Amino acid sequence: MSEVVSFRVPRELREKMRRYKVDWPRELREYIERRIRGLEALEVLREVEERAARRRVRVDSTLLLREEREQR
Repeated sequence: MSEVVSFRVPRELREKMRRYKVDWPRELREYIERRIRGLEALEVLREVEERAARRRVRVDSTLLLREEREQR
């Protein structure tokens, strides 16, 4: 099933589009699909970064060094 999506473009742009024999609906669908895939990838990356940030153990390295030196 599909839906109709319409949008406005400036008249000058529409006139330029008419000059070229391009399947504009196909071009627009492909662009939108690529853009959506990119946005979804960014969303996944953000989620991974957030999860990684929550998993990180935050330790003061100076304390670790001091403890190591004291054990010698």
